[in-house]
Amino acid sequence: MGVCTQCAAENPAQAKFCPECGTPLATEARPRRDVRKTVTILFSDVVSSTETAERVDPETVRRVMDGYFDEAKAVIERHGGTVEKFIGDAVMAVFGVPAVHEDDALRAVRAAAELRERLTALNEGFHRERGLEIEIRTGVNTGEVVAGDTAAGQRFATGDAVNVTARLEQACRPGETLLGAATYRLVRDAVRVERSEPLALKGKAASVEAFRLLEVLPGVSGTSRRLDSPLVGRDHELNLLRDAFRRSERERTCHLFTILGSAGIGKSRLVEEFVQEVRTDATVLRGRCLAYGEGITFWPIVEAVTEAAGLTAPDSAEVARGKIASLLDGEDAALVAERLAELLGIDEAAETTEESFWAIRKLFEGLARGKHLVVVFDDIHWAEPTFLDLVEHVADWSREAPILLVCLTRPELLDSRPGWAGGKLNATSMLLEPLTDGECGNLIEHLLGSVQFPEEARGRITEAAEGNPLFVEEMLAMLGRRRSAQAGERLVVGL
Repeated sequence: MGVCTQCAAENPAQAKFCPECGTPLATEARPRRDVRKTVTILFSDVVSSTETAERVDPETVRRVMDGYFDEAKAVIERHGGTVEKFIGDAVMAVFGVPAVHEDDALRAVRAAAELRERLTALNEGFHRERGLEIEIRTGVNTGEVVAGDTAAGQRFATGDAVNVTARLEQACRPGETLLGAATYRLVRDAVRVERSEPLALKGKAASVEAFRLLEVLPGVSGTSRRLDSPLVGRDHELNLLRDAFRRSERERTCHLFTILGSAGIGKSRLVEEFVQEVRTDATVLRGRCLAYGEGITFWPIVEAVTEAAGLTAPDSAEVARGKIASLLDGEDAALVAERLAELLGIDEAAETTEESFWAIRKLFEGLARGKHLVVVFDDIHWAEPTFLDLVEHVADWSREAPILLVCLTRPELLDSRPGWAGGKLNATSMLLEPLTDGECGNLIEHLLGSVQFPEEARGRITEAAEGNPLFVEEMLAMLGRRRSAQAGERLVVGL
């Protein structure tokens, strides 16, 4: 039985064309092209389904399970994963095959959390219509697998990482999600967890670390660079930011400052240094663009407005509008608050894009008239075109208000938006270059402090990092987990 490479339909061995889509089928069998990949696996199983089936009509059970599986598949695919297979009442999904994302581990954890949330809503319907509810337990683990040739429709992943994921799921209590240690390291800054007792898993000689998932924090990346690490080799770039800040204040205008650089090159660390300098003289707001999701176009604005107004989850619509309006003076305050409440989802949305742009600009102008305003937008290479239009609108149309918009992005932004900020007198774009070998050496020296470390190892880290400070930190952290230094201290504390 062959598999069509176009539509994945199964075909009779003698078929020359796929009966589903008409694609010509290969006449000669291709050798398998299995590949080794690091992926994140999600394994979720329905608890006590056998006992449920014994006391409930089989057709009812089947319809309930079909509803759950449909929802599980939708959630997994929405987060960029692939359903590998359904095994009885369990679903196994892989994040990283066939499509690879840099945040596959976080996507898998978010999918597990959403699946748990969606089950609550599903159970309401199941109970009302079928008279029963179900519970699930979920394991999430990251590791190396052997994956089949996706071009030939052979997606199945095998390996110890898959087995450990299944064992983690089996070690869960109903309603729980357990994360493997490798997964936790990749998502540690975006989750709240509770350390589990080391697990003695079948087939593993040593006990396995596990972490009980409590919460996934919205809008937070899985791992962040240490912002308390020393800033090395960025004096010129820091001076450019200072100059833009002073110019914006002097001319009472909006300045758009874009920092481009590859992942880990130090964009966030540079901006953190700048923010610490100006915090007493300016109001600083932050927002991050998300890589995927629903309703994320204005997510950075949601974060910035929430921070500025001090909004909290229990706030009613009236209270939220009042908090936003209190930030502003003049006759437009109530209308701006109303428009922003709609944008934040507090009120039913009725505004147009133009009205949203106007309200956001008016808020920024109002805040800046009281005190210099710095707004940091991170990861704008993930921004939707409408959000990029908004940033340029604020830069172009703000009046009599010292506003500095600092946008952090990877260079690929220019692939989709080649004219970004082009031709604007009030715009600066700066590319962060890799650190020199000497600067990497200084960074290592600062991070190690008094810890003794072989010179040869320092050289290897410098060479492997290729000027990327995050790579330097992570390699030192990895070594720190493997060996102890003098007085029992780790090589790098806190990573």
